[in-house]
Amino acid sequence: MRLGIRLLFAFFLINGIAAFFVLRVFMAEIKPSVREVMEDMMVDTANLLAEVASDDLASGQLARDASQSRFAQRVRHYATRPIDAGIWGFSKQSLDYRIYVTDHQGRVLFDSENHAVGADYSQWRDVARTLRGEYGARSTREVESDDTSGVMHVAAPIYVDERIAGVLTVAKPTRTVQRFIDRAERKVFMGGLLLLALSAAVGVGVTLWMVWNVRRLRDYALSVQGPADTDAPTGKSPTQPLAVPEVPGELGDLARAMDRMRARLQGRDYIEGYVRALTHELKSPVAAIRGAGELLQDELPAADRAAFATQVVQQSERLQRLIDRLLELSKLEQRQHAEGRAPVALHDCAAAAIAHTQGRAAQRGMAITLTGRGHSGPWEAELITLAIGNLLDNAIDFAPAGSTVRVELEGAVVAVQDEGPGAPDYALPRLGERFFTTARPGGERSGSGLGLAIVQRVMVLHGGHMQVRNTAPGLRVTLDLGR
Repeated sequence: MRLGIRLLFAFFLINGIAAFFVLRVFMAEIKPSVREVMEDMMVDTANLLAEVASDDLASGQLARDASQSRFAQRVRHYATRPIDAGIWGFSKQSLDYRIYVTDHQGRVLFDSENHAVGADYSQWRDVARTLRGEYGARSTREVESDDTSGVMHVAAPIYVDERIAGVLTVAKPTRTVQRFIDRAERKVFMGGLLLLALSAAVGVGVTLWMVWNVRRLRDYALSVQGPADTDAPTGKSPTQPLAVPEVPGELGDLARAMDRMRARLQGRDYIEGYVRALTHELKSPVAAIRGAGELLQDELPAADRAAFATQVVQQSERLQRLIDRLLELSKLEQRQHAEGRAPVALHDCAAAAIAHTQGRAAQRGMAITLTGRGHSGPWEAELITLAIGNLLDNAIDFAPAGSTVRVELEGAVVAVQDEGPGAPDYALPRLGERFFTTARPGGERSGSGLGLAIVQRVMVLHGGHMQVRNTAPGLRVTLDLGR
């Protein structure tokens, strides 16, 4: 199972369980809370009305003729009062209190609804407890199976001469507040769903953010190749790793630690690759020098001795060029950008490079021509001269003796064209890799690849690019420096 799916599953499981229990608690507490508030108000009302009814109970008016009692008349007037009150979006158009009064024996003396007068309520919880001096209240369902049919009764004692002479009970159906309960439950339920949706959105966002950053770290780690991934015989360099991911927090620390690990791995890879490739490249000239030296120890004709001595010198020069180019490439690969940039004329760089290689070209009877002026640009003159010089050395090494090497300048583009056999088509894309060796078609010579690797690196430092292609005749290498 993928990381993102696991995180989402765990988040939704935890969030769902938490939301279920929280919503269940909220929904279960709404109805009792509303009824508790309702009971609190009924306690105040019962005690207030008990004080109002105490005079009529003390005078016996309620016992003789409740209809003539001033208290009873006021209560009945209350029940017939017109009412149209807007309460938090609900309209109240009826007064719902039922009020009854009992004597000290629990017999009903007055009932605002006139259907319990004379009844014995002494066993009802509200009356019985109040007559004993306790708090009396009860909730009775009109229909046993219907929870919404319940009626709350709250009683208060009626005192006459500091003794309990009767009980006044205020009753109110719970269905009168049911709509408030239903609305509160709906709001809590919808709010819970909204909270769940927002939590899910946040969870998805956090999961996607986490998975995205983890995948960036994974891709970055996969882009880092260890020493075992280096192709030593061909000198193929490892794939360039991605930039260090900018990630906050602990993931950022992990990214930076991975970058430091990458640097150590690449440093070791760089050294090991160079050692293997250098050993591979040094075999041929060292073997040639050793063979010529062993032969020179014998008695040889003067012509053969001169030929072997020349071979020793040539292979020594080859070793020297190899070492010099290795050192130059090593310095270039440690740099991240061109330094000391200043306006420089491309023509001056090309002319300097031709002057440096003119001696080698003359030894092989080759001519170097320069056409075009080129532009000036913010380049590092020494590196541009080095790149063009390496292109000329490459052309001199592989072009036939007596041929011409042409250097063409146009804008910010340098093209070096030789008249040699060119290179195999399969090798063209890899000619910028260090230690990529290949023999030219129809030729006996092969190169170390260091010259074009230096050129490729110079182009990278300047933000340009190198293009190599076969022409008729020879190989054409184009450098585009941009501007």
